[in-house]
Amino acid sequence: MRQLPADAASGGGSGFLGLLHNGAFVAAFLGFFFAQSAKVFTHFYTERKWDFTRLVSSGGMPSSHTALVMGLTTAIGVLEGTNHPMFAIALVFSLIVMYDASGVRLHAGKQASVLNMIITELPPDHPVSNSAGVLKDTLGHTPLQVAMGAVVGVLTGYLVALLYL
Repeated sequence: MRQLPADAASGGGSGFLGLLHNGAFVAAFLGFFFAQSAKVFTHFYTERKWDFTRLVSSGGMPSSHTALVMGLTTAIGVLEGTNHPMFAIALVFSLIVMYDASGVRLHAGKQASVLNMIITELPPDHPVSNSAGVLKDTLGHTPLQVAMGAVVGVLTGYLVALLYL
């Protein structure tokens, strides 16, 4: 993968600081960061209240996992070409993550909502009502949330990769 020239102070491009010279990593990280940050604003738009815990929580609009993997995939495609094996690996990985976000994790969240309702109906002396806390039900994403995460990732990946050409 093409890298920015590394100066001696950064350790020659190896180690942790070397990741800053890796366009695909930077694109993935920034895609995730932008998507997580956007969740604060999309939550405010729908709920009319600020919730900064959205910066570190899963679920919601847009999918930050999708933005991360699509940022990575797009940057690899721009930097190495879409005929490179790393692009194919990243694309398959991205499709699995997006399927999981809108399928398995979404349905697990729906099941958690139902279980939370059932637990609230149990008598107070029931063992489950005392030991089970509220289950997290915002685990997955709707297809729209995944699609918007993909848009964030593709745009971020493309723009960042242009800086690393």
